[in-house]
Amino acid sequence: MNEGVLMKWVTRKGAKVDRIACPWLIERFIDPEAEFLFVPPEEVLEVAEREKAVPFDVPGVELGHRGEMCSFDAFIERYSLRDPALLELASIVRGADTPKPWAPESEGLKAAAEGFRLISGNDHENMALQFPLYDALYAYCKAKVQG
Repeated sequence: MNEGVLMKWVTRKGAKVDRIACPWLIERFIDPEAEFLFVPPEEVLEVAEREKAVPFDVPGVELGHRGEMCSFDAFIERYSLRDPALLELASIVRGADTPKPWAPESEGLKAAAEGFRLISGNDHENMALQFPLYDALYAYCKAKVQG
């Protein structure tokens, strides 16, 4: 946690899966007071430096894709999140954000994320619309892992 210090996080605009799933994860489990910046891809690192923001889901940063793993996985690893439901959710997010079908639910998430992106006026509206979807998926994953 950030111990009361407002943190800024920055990524590419035009978010679909990982760039909405990560802010949900940040707000729910890492930094409830987070501020999110969405900028053109070529500006992410410059804005990160200027705004003292943590860049994510861009090439070459700690909280980005690595091999078959997506940025959501990088956050789980970096912040040592061990909740079995989050790990289950990570497989759904990974499957929706990468070419490999990790979980059967991934295709539905991918379609919903694209639809939300298309009906949203901007990335912040997209987050507001999609966060309840991630809350529901997390509840689904909790029930699934609890048997």
